[in-house]
Amino acid sequence: MTSPIAAATPLIDAAPAGKPKDAAGAAKEFEAMLIGQMLRSARESAEDDGADATGEPMIDLADQHFSQLLANNGGMGLAHMITEGLKRGEQNANQR
Repeated sequence: MTSPIAAATPLIDAAPAGKPKDAAGAAKEFEAMLIGQMLRSARESAEDDGADATGEPMIDLADQHFSQLLANNGGMGLAHMITEGLKRGEQNANQR
């Protein structure tokens, strides 16, 4: 007996497997989500009106992994900027 397939939700919006342990990890996760949203927007704007959506879950998964890979390897530099800003803010708070 087979069970019905549950309705698929967009994979990019899914929560990451584990929670980040520090600000740098959270910044990378944020950058990965941002890159994923940018990829999705670019793909949606390039699609034809009559496009077949059968491969959409796999494309979403590929975009999710690609955006995570980019963020973990420097990405757009946003995670680095966020982390450095948080460090400077913490240093300023400790100096007061």
